[in-house]
Amino acid sequence: MLPLDLLDLDSLLTDEELQIRAVVRRLVDDKVRPHVAGWYETGHAPVRELARDFGALGLLGMHLDGYGCAGSSAVAYGLACLELEAADSGVRSLVSVQGSLAMFAIWKYGSEVQKQRWLPGMAKGELIGCFGLTEPDHGSDPANMSTRARRDGDGWVLHGGKMWITNAPVADVAVVWARTDEGVRGFAVPMDTPGVTAKEITGKLSLRASATGEIVLDEVRLPADAILPGAQGLKAPLSCLTEARYGIVWGALGAARDCLHTAIAYAGTRTQFGKPIAGFQLTQAKLADMALELQKGFLLALHLGRTADRGALRPEMVSAGKLNNVREAIAIARQCRTILGANGVSGEYPVLRHANNLESVLTYEGTSEIHQLVLGQRLTGIAAFG
Repeated sequence: MLPLDLLDLDSLLTDEELQIRAVVRRLVDDKVRPHVAGWYETGHAPVRELARDFGALGLLGMHLDGYGCAGSSAVAYGLACLELEAADSGVRSLVSVQGSLAMFAIWKYGSEVQKQRWLPGMAKGELIGCFGLTEPDHGSDPANMSTRARRDGDGWVLHGGKMWITNAPVADVAVVWARTDEGVRGFAVPMDTPGVTAKEITGKLSLRASATGEIVLDEVRLPADAILPGAQGLKAPLSCLTEARYGIVWGALGAARDCLHTAIAYAGTRTQFGKPIAGFQLTQAKLADMALELQKGFLLALHLGRTADRGALRPEMVSAGKLNNVREAIAIARQCRTILGANGVSGEYPVLRHANNLESVLTYEGTSEIHQLVLGQRLTGIAAFG
C-alpha cells in the first residue's frame, strides 16, 4: 500500500487531476529519479535541460493564464509540486521559483511588453528566471532591504545585493526588489546587464540539486521600462511569496511520502531477531503515526487548493499550510531515518537527502517562526513582528 492510499484520498481528485499527476510522475521517474542522487552528491544539476523538459510538459507557470502558460487549476499545480518534490526538493524549487515567483511577478505586475518579452520563453523553459528579494542581512525583514534604486534621467540605477537566490547562477532575468523614494519597487533585470554578477553558492549541505547564488548589483543602469508598473510597495513581493508558499504546502508532502514509502519497503525486507522489522510493534507505531500525519497534510493542501480555485485563498491560510506540512514532513523524514538505521544515512536511500533538503524548505519562503507570527496576528489582531 502506498502511504497516501490509507484513506483513499485519490477519490477526492478529478480524473483530470489524476491524469496530470500521472504524467508528472512519469516525467520525474524518467528524467529525475535515476540521476538525482548523483546531482546531490556533486552539487550540480542540469537546470537548463530540466527546465526545457518541464516546459515541454507545461509545468512552468502552469497555474497562470496566457503567454504560453497552461492555465491549470491550483490543485493540479499542487499535485505537480508534490510529485516533483517526491524526487527532490531542489527540483521542485526550480519549478516554484520559475513559475510562482519570477513568472508570477511579471504576469501579475509587469507591463504587456514585459510579459511578451519574458513569459513565453520562460513557459517553454528556454529562459530561466529568479527572484531577488532576500539579502545577506535581510531575510525575514524585507522592509529594511539595503538594495536601492534611484532615478537617473529617464532610467534607473540599482545598487545592492541579494543572497540565497534560487536559479541565479543560470538565470536570464531576475525580478529584483529595491527601495526607492516611492517605496519598494520591482524591476525585471536581464542578467547580462553591465554591473550584474551572479556568484554560485557552494558548500551547501541542503538543496544540492538546486542552483543557488548571490546577485551583486553594482550601479546597474536600467531603462525606464524595466520597472514593473503594477508593483508598488512591499505587498507586491509578499504576494509572490504567497504563491510560492502554496506550492511548498504540497511539495513537502512529496518528500514525506517518498521517505515513508522507502521506510515501509525497507521494513518489510530488513530482518532482525528472525522476522522483518515491519512486524515489530514499535516500527508499526512509527509508520502509523507518520501515515496519519501525511493524510492530514494532504487534506489540508487539498482544502487550500480548492479554496484557491474558487478565489477565496488568504495569505494566512497558506501560512498555516506551510507551517504544518513542512514541520510534519521533516519530522517524518527524520523518523523514517531511524527505521532504516545506519542505512538511513547512505546515499543509496533518499531519506536523509530529503531530510537535509527539508531543512531549507523549513526556512525559505518564510521561516516557521514567521508563519507562527502571521497566524498569531490573525488570531489576536496584534502584530508581533520585530
